[in-house]
Amino acid sequence: IKTRKPLEIAVWTNEEGARFTPAMLGSAVFTGTLALDNALATRDVAGVSVADALRSTGYNGQRPLGGAVDAYFEAHIEQGPILEDNAKSIGVVTGGQAIRWLDVRVEGMAAHAGTTPMPLRKDALYGAAQMIQSLENLAADFAPEGLTTVGELSIAKSSRNTIPGLLNFTVDLRHHRDADIEAMEQQVRTRLQDIAAQRGLSVTVSPHWISPATPFDAECVACVQSAVDALGYAQQSIVSGAGHDAIHLARFCPTAMVFIPCVGGLSHNEAEDVLPEDVRQGTDVLLNAVLKRAGQAN
Repeated sequence: IKTRKPLEIAVWTNEEGARFTPAMLGSAVFTGTLALDNALATRDVAGVSVADALRSTGYNGQRPLGGAVDAYFEAHIEQGPILEDNAKSIGVVTGGQAIRWLDVRVEGMAAHAGTTPMPLRKDALYGAAQMIQSLENLAADFAPEGLTTVGELSIAKSSRNTIPGLLNFTVDLRHHRDADIEAMEQQVRTRLQDIAAQRGLSVTVSPHWISPATPFDAECVACVQSAVDALGYAQQSIVSGAGHDAIHLARFCPTAMVFIPCVGGLSHNEAEDVLPEDVRQGTDVLLNAVLKRAGQAN
């Protein structure tokens, strides 16, 4: 097959953001969202920098960043249960929802677990527990699109018989619309401050990473839709609930995505799996969408 435009395949560094943050680090650098030097200096919890990790694995390439890109198409598992629940093989992704990561620091007073009366305590962990419960309630107020997650919590100088005096936890907010996620963040700050005041604690909420809601290019989405229609696969339109490299690329060049189901809707789990037939159909759609955009010569 000959095309009027050349095709390239990219595998991006640190898409998940599990070891280094922020997520989608490689595509952020490629598109100019994040400076290369800042990305290379980012360190994991063990103090290893991105630059060190790339050198140790031999992946510190020399190719210049950026360059003209006509369009970008990305294939991915849905990472959720919607396609499987609806018995659809393909998700035609129309865009990505807004994401905000916040860092929360709660400070009380460390004290002896056996000699400090309950009414006189300034327990940072009990306070954080109430805060986290309020975040679950907040998601209900913005249902069904609003999502809240506390994925990390660490207690400073923790001890079995010491009242926690200082801890940190993370907050992950998601919503389809920027205005709503802005309202969610304001509610997070208000609710956590109110709880801290009630318990004699101090709380600090700091932004860690912001990814606005991102619509995908209408013509690229139409290429995906045309491909799946021609192939006759069961499909539906869907908004991505996860962050993807396509979110960065969508601000750099016309972009679209193709989703396939994952078994049980599981992702970020060692049991994550896909069915071979779903992979085949997703690859068919991706190939035909890319060929349509690239323009077959014959």
